[in-house]
Amino acid sequence: MNKNILLCGVGGQGIVLTSKLTASCAMAKGLDVMSAETIGMAQKGGSVFSFLRLGEGIHSPMFGQKQADILIAFEPAEAVRMLPYLKDGGCAVVNMHPIKPVTASLKGSDYNGDEMIKYIAENVFETYFVDGDAMCRELGSPRVLNMVMLGQALRTGYLPFTVDDAVEAMKKTVKPQFAKLNEVALRYSAG
Repeated sequence: MNKNILLCGVGGQGIVLTSKLTASCAMAKGLDVMSAETIGMAQKGGSVFSFLRLGEGIHSPMFGQKQADILIAFEPAEAVRMLPYLKDGGCAVVNMHPIKPVTASLKGSDYNGDEMIKYIAENVFETYFVDGDAMCRELGSPRVLNMVMLGQALRTGYLPFTVDDAVEAMKKTVKPQFAKLNEVALRYSAG
């Protein structure tokens, strides 16, 4: 069962760690994995995205438009930017909290993400909107957004492993003092 996964957001949201954790889960299941990240101006809140391919007979980490099975988007505008890669019938898991781009701040533009969320809802067959920031507040740390998003994506059934698999991979990836909070975030469900 081959899967194409696209993760996107802005610098500082944990996209690269989430990609590595997802790849670790797949490797633990015996799947071949290839990945490619583009981090650009990540330190300045710029676009970050990661292509992941899981399965058998994979020869390239990249895939073309209309080939992603699932889009895990940590920010609404970044979700819209990467939407052309999602295949018809694919799934999008989208954090609803917008991060105002530097260019919008400099121009005094108003960006609250509502138009992006509406566009996604109208153009993606199966979408799961996540109030990741509210979930992080409930968990007591904004630094676990990536685990919250991965946990929500795992619940869709579009990924070939479970939350338990992700917890085991996470424990091998993060520092021990952060493992418990990250496990709680992976297992957290708003409803």
